[in-house]
Amino acid sequence: VQLVESGGGLVQPGGSLKLSCAVSGFAVSSYDMSWYRQAPGKGRELVATITNTGGNPNYADSVKGRFTISKDNAKSTVYLQMSGLTPEDTAVYYCNARRRAIAYWGQGTRVTVSS
Repeated sequence: VQLVESGGGLVQPGGSLKLSCAVSGFAVSSYDMSWYRQAPGKGRELVATITNTGGNPNYADSVKGRFTISKDNAKSTVYLQMSGLTPEDTAVYYCNARRRAIAYWGQGTRVTVSS
C-alpha cells in the first residue's frame, strides 16, 4: 500500500495549488479519502473528506469555499484544489485513506504560502 502526495510548493497569498495523492495497493472507490494538514507547532487537522462513493464532501470551516476535494477512481488519485491561499494555510498536507479500522497515510507534501 502506498499513498504518494505531490503538488506542494511555495505560493504567494491569494494563489492556488492543486495537490495530488496517487495510491496503490487498494481501490480509492472502497475507502473514504481525506486530506489532513499539520502546521508548524500545531496538531494534525482534518481539511477535507470524500466518501468512497464520492458523494457529500466535507470541509473544515477554515477552508470551505476555497478548497475542493475530488478523486478519479480510474487513476487511483485524490486531489485537493486549493485557492485563495493565505499564510495560515502553510502546512504539510497529508493524504489519508480510511475504511473501518484500517487507515493509511502518505508521507506528506509541504505547502508554504508567503510573499
